[in-house]
Amino acid sequence: MHLWIWKINSGRSDSGLPIALKKRKTWHKKFNGIRSYRINMSKIGWIGTGVMGQSMCMHLLDAGHNIHLYNRTRAKADSLIEKGAVWCETPAQVAEKSDIIFSIVGFPKDVRETILGTNGVIEGAKAGAVVVDMTTSSPGLAKEIHTALKAKGVDALDAPVSGGDLGARQATLAIMVGGDQPVYEGVLPLFEIMGKNVALMGGPGAGQHTKMSNQILIAGTMIGTVESLAYACKSGLDLESVIKVIGSGAAGSWSINNLGPRIARGDYDPGFYIKHFIKDMGIALDEARQMNLSLPGLALANQFYVAAAALGHENLGTQGLYKVFEQMNAL
Repeated sequence: MHLWIWKINSGRSDSGLPIALKKRKTWHKKFNGIRSYRINMSKIGWIGTGVMGQSMCMHLLDAGHNIHLYNRTRAKADSLIEKGAVWCETPAQVAEKSDIIFSIVGFPKDVRETILGTNGVIEGAKAGAVVVDMTTSSPGLAKEIHTALKAKGVDALDAPVSGGDLGARQATLAIMVGGDQPVYEGVLPLFEIMGKNVALMGGPGAGQHTKMSNQILIAGTMIGTVESLAYACKSGLDLESVIKVIGSGAAGSWSINNLGPRIARGDYDPGFYIKHFIKDMGIALDEARQMNLSLPGLALANQFYVAAAALGHENLGTQGLYKVFEQMNAL
C-alpha cells in the first residue's frame, strides 16, 4: 500500500477561502485489484445538532467549510443555518451533497435509522464518500455499518468522543476512532478542528470499544464523586472548598474538577444526559457479557443511574446522580 498526503498551507481557493481551510486531500492506492481511493473534503455533511453536535459542527463552519446538515428538529439547527450551513430534509439528501458525512445522534437505534434506514445516509452516499459516526454506540453496529457501506464503495469510521459539552464548545474533545488507517488519515484534519486528542484505536468498532472503556471509568469516578460530596455535605464542610483541595491531589479527576463545581452550585444542566449515560453503560454491560467479563462496579453504577431516571432525572446531566444521594441521605 502507498499513501500520499497533500497539504497546501497558503493561498486561496476559487471560493475565496484559504486553501488550507478548503483542501487537504489524501489518496491511497492498494494494488491486488482493490480500487484507488480519494477523499475530497470540500463538501461536508452533518447530522445531529444536539448538545455536542451543534458546537462541533460550528467549529467546522468557523474553519471555513461548506456544510449541508440535517436534524430531526430543525429549530435546533437554526444557529448553524444562520452561520451558513445548508438545510437538508433527510440524511439521504445530506449524503447526496457531501463527500464526508458526520453523524452524532442519540441512541444506537437512531444511528441505525440515520445511516442504514429509509432515507438514510446509505441511500444517498456516493462511492468514494466517507461516513463518520461520532455517536457513542454499539461496537457491533459500527462493524455492521462498515460492512454495509463498504458494499456500496463507501468507507466508514466510528469516532465517539469524550469531553462533554465543555469539550465540544472549546474543541478539546478526545476522539477515539475505529476503521481503516488511510481513511482515518484523510479525515484527521477535520477531527483536529473538533478535538485535541485524536487517535486511531484499531479496525471497525475499536473506537466504540475504547469509548466503552472510557464510560466504565467515568461510571466509577461519578459514584466516587457524589459519595465524596455527600459525605462532605453531611459533615458540614463547604463543598467548593472541598472540591478545590481534593481535586488538586491524588483524588483529582475530570469528574470532581468539572462536575463537582456544578453540583456545589446546584447546576444540573446536561453536558451529557443521564439517559444517554444509561444507554452507554447498557452497551458496555452487554459487550462485557458477550466476553464473559464481570464488571460489578459498572453494574452498581448503572443501578444508581437507573434509579435517578426513575426519580425523573433522566434529562439532567450525569452530575444529577447527586440528587439520588441527596434524597437517600436527606441532605
